[in-house]
Amino acid sequence: MAPMTEVEGRRVALSNLEKVLYPAAGFTKGEVLHYYATVADVLLPHLRDRPVSFLRYPDGPDGQLFFTKNVPPGTPEWVTTAEVPRMEGPARMVLVQDLASLMWAANLVTEFHTPQWLIGAPGEADRLVFDLDPGAPATVVECCQVALWLRDRLAADGIEAWPKTSGAKGLHLLAAVRSASSEQVSEYAKELAVEAERALPRLVVHRMTKSLRPGKVFVDWSQNAARKTTATPYTLRARAQPLVSAPVTWEEVEQCAGPGQLAFTAADLGPRLQDFGDLLAPLLDSAHVGLVPS
Repeated sequence: MAPMTEVEGRRVALSNLEKVLYPAAGFTKGEVLHYYATVADVLLPHLRDRPVSFLRYPDGPDGQLFFTKNVPPGTPEWVTTAEVPRMEGPARMVLVQDLASLMWAANLVTEFHTPQWLIGAPGEADRLVFDLDPGAPATVVECCQVALWLRDRLAADGIEAWPKTSGAKGLHLLAAVRSASSEQVSEYAKELAVEAERALPRLVVHRMTKSLRPGKVFVDWSQNAARKTTATPYTLRARAQPLVSAPVTWEEVEQCAGPGQLAFTAADLGPRLQDFGDLLAPLLDSAHVGLVPS
C-alpha cells in the first residue's frame, strides 16, 4: 500500500517516490511532487475552476503517454469534479481546486492541460491563446520574433498579452478576454495569424500543413476552440528533461538569442518565483481584461 500523507486535512497516497521519471536528469517522482508543492501557490489560481485534461506519463517520458479526460478510477471523493459538455455527450472531469487535489493529481504523473474557459461558463472564453510552434531549423528564437509582432498587434486592439514557454520547443502567448464565445475568439485569433503570415511571410505560417512549416513558426490559433486545451502555466512536461511551461518576461523574449535561454527546468522555478513572482498574475486581474473586436 502506498504511504499516506496529510495535506490540508486530506489523506493523500504518494507512491514510488524514488522512481526515476526523467532518466537524463536523474529526476525522481519525489522531486516531481516536491516541485508541485513548491509552485502550488502560483499554479493553483491558473487551474482553479477549469476542467483538467491529464496527459499521463507514469513511467516517464520514454514510456507510454496517454490523455485522461474523464475522472480517473480511484479518484478520492473529496476531489472536486464537474459535468462538462462535449460533442459526444456530457462527461465528468476533475477540477484541481486546492493543494490536496494538486498533490493527488501530481502523484498520477501528469501534465496539466486546461481549456480557455471556466466551468461556470463552458464555451465562453476568458482567455485567448497563441501556441507558437517552430519548424526546424527554426527555434524559439524565431518564436520570440513572432511573439513580439503579435504582442504589438494585440495591443493595437487594446489586448495585453503575456508570454510563457511551452516547455517544449516553442512559446505561448496568453491574454485575458471577456464577453466573447470560444468561436469568436478562435475567429479573431485566426485573423491575426493570417495577418502575421502576410506581414512576416518568411517567418510565419498559419496552417498546420507540415510541408509548409520547415524554417517557419506555426501560429496555432486553433487552441481557442472550446474543445481544445493548452498546457497550464507551471506544468512539468513529458520531455527528456524536467522542463516547465514557464512564464517569462517580455525583456527575456526581446533578448532571446539562443534556444537554451528560454528553457527552464523544475530546479529553475524556485529562484524565478523569488525574483519575479507569478509573471502571469495579470491574467487573473480584471484590470487587464480585454475585449475581442467583433
